Amino acid sequence: MAADSLGIEPAIAPEDRLINRELSWLAFDQRVSEEAQNPNHPLFERIRFLSIAASNLDEFYMVRVAGLKQQIAAGYTAPSEGMTPAQQLAAVHRQVQLLMRNVRRTWMGMREELRAAGIAVLDAEELTDDERRWLSRKFVHEIFPILTPIAVGPTHPFPFIPNKGLGLAVELFDETGQRDLDAIVLMPSQLDRFIRLPSRAEKDNAVRFIPIEQVVLQHVPALFPKFRLKSSGVFRILRDSDLEVADLDIDIDAEHLLKNFETALKRRRRGNVVRLAASSDMSSDLLTFLRDQLAVPEEDVGVFESLIGITDVKQLIIDERPDLLFTPYVARFPERIRDFGGDCFAAIQAKDFVVHHPYESFDVVVQFLRQAARDPDVVAIKQTLYRTSRDSSIVQALIEAAEAGKSVTACVELKARFDEEANMRWARDLERSGAQVTFGFTDLKTHAKVSLVVRRESGQLRSYVHYGTGNYHPYTAKVYTDLSFFTCDPELTRDATRMFNYMTGYAKPDGLEKVSISPGGIRAKLEEQIRNEIAHAKAGRPAAIWAKMNSLVDEQIIELLYEASAAGVQIDLVIRGMCCLRAGVPGLSENIRVRSLIGRFLEHARIAAFGDGHALPHAKAKLFIGSADWAPRNLDRRIETLVPIENPTVHQQILDQILVANLKDDTQTWQLTPDNQWVRNTPGPKPFSAHEFFMTNPSLSGRGSASGDKKQKPKLKR
Repeated sequence: MAADSLGIEPAIAPEDRLINRELSWLAFDQRVSEEAQNPNHPLFERIRFLSIAASNLDEFYMVRVAGLKQQIAAGYTAPSEGMTPAQQLAAVHRQVQLLMRNVRRTWMGMREELRAAGIAVLDAEELTDDERRWLSRKFVHEIFPILTPIAVGPTHPFPFIPNKGLGLAVELFDETGQRDLDAIVLMPSQLDRFIRLPSRAEKDNAVRFIPIEQVVLQHVPALFPKFRLKSSGVFRILRDSDLEVADLDIDIDAEHLLKNFETALKRRRRGNVVRLAASSDMSSDLLTFLRDQLAVPEEDVGVFESLIGITDVKQLIIDERPDLLFTPYVARFPERIRDFGGDCFAAIQAKDFVVHHPYESFDVVVQFLRQAARDPDVVAIKQTLYRTSRDSSIVQALIEAAEAGKSVTACVELKARFDEEANMRWARDLERSGAQVTFGFTDLKTHAKVSLVVRRESGQLRSYVHYGTGNYHPYTAKVYTDLSFFTCDPELTRDATRMFNYMTGYAKPDGLEKVSISPGGIRAKLEEQIRNEIAHAKAGRPAAIWAKMNSLVDEQIIELLYEASAAGVQIDLVIRGMCCLRAGVPGLSENIRVRSLIGRFLEHARIAAFGDGHALPHAKAKLFIGSADWAPRNLDRRIETLVPIENPTVHQQILDQILVANLKDDTQTWQLTPDNQWVRNTPGPKPFSAHEFFMTNPSLSGRGSASGDKKQKPKLKR
């Protein structure tokens, strides 16, 4: 007799307990691409979503597909989430075909919408005679001098094509030598992908663009005089961009470490080609020529009818059409800082507070460090740097502090993917200013977001600390939802000091008072809290877990969540990207619900709440914020932080406002179904948007004197 006929749930096979992480990544990108079809978004914002989806897919190939290929080449056959590397690669190729078909279909529809809105992306045959003449002049003066046409032959080797390089492949006939010739013309990265044409005499106010490759194609005779063009096609490549750094001895000096990274970056620029995209008008001979020269297997070649390199469509977003953009949003500056005349230290002394980006300005973080740099009572500043902007005001504040004679320590992470060169430049600038610069560990990434300021007050030293969930990056702080927690709690500041000592002195602290750090400590803390909830459930008490993160892929944590679900713990997860956990599966995870919120802002904060014997939300719940996702790399191979939130007002803001709003949102959320599909939620009779709520309601902990206004105390009920 079958087990299910006896009322017993059949056992879940090991290979069915997890969703494959590569396919989960692609599912996330699919959700992003479908936001490009969301009629509630203005047209330019939908174009931005489409560009992001295409860019995400580029990174997927450069990192994830490249990694799978390396595993296969090395003969690695061990399964991950029930699939070998070869099986994963085959499944990825199938999924990518569906995703790319959707992206390109969306672009073709958007192109017509743009035209209806007065913004046309033209083909060459649509140009007027005046526009052709204008483009010819522009080509001669601004494009031709930069181009380098390269005919491939015995004395002209096939040129190096950089990662994301866009080019024109042409097949020519030499009238003089009576022979065929293949040639390449690379599109210069210094030029815009879309050339904006001058306004026409007609009073239609239309904006007209043409892709640069079509302009170059129209002028091939100027590049190859006395050659006849037989065929042509546009192509674009992606290269393996995983950075491999040679194993280093911990005694290596900083200058040699920087040089090692510079060498690794040069190797990355010449990584193997993992993707070749070509236009459908390219002849089979030209495509074979490219494949052979670039050593690209057939399965890594995509032939497409529409635009090659859809990530570039973001260049079509122009300032003079604000009607096609979201209504501009100006972040609030925390009232608590204003109450103290802009004195960050006085505000923090009065009470812990949290700043909720991007609804509240990142300027408060910059002001905290600028004030520290200029305050004569500040004696030391310690700072982690994972990613920041090119004109970083954070780094400038640190340089100013060092030049003023303060003790400045910067823990710069060189291995921040795609930001390595910027971080090396900042490291050298900081060193020249007199700051102490360390590069963390060769085998661990420093991903924690911590600023520590030590100030002399009344003959004693007092420390102030900023713990963040996001990077010290002013631009991303305008679009990423993150938390900045400010405190002068002695235990939290001492833990920050111990963490910096670990990063600079290699001695792992064994006496942390409140903060948990990875590697090791965050995993242990999370497992402890989940097991506590299991114990509460088995004892008949309320048991609940709410958590928000970018990705959930750690198998040990997932299995413990399954155990908690079986014990009756109610688990609600908000996961923006990859999720390997299966939700709502009978006999496995029936008490686990997973949602993904994708909208105007990028959800980035990491938050975890545990009921501790109470139904959530509750003032006595255990609440944490941190820098780590629940993934092996974050828990075992990075320096990360997990910070308890104990201040009642901050606790209420994060749990009762931020987490409740994320769980209540029904306008921009997707639900993970038991069959591993993501389904968009249907808004209820009173639709609720978490993003709109936070844009229109001030936060609790940073409100200051404004807290007396009862109208500004929104309450949420899940």
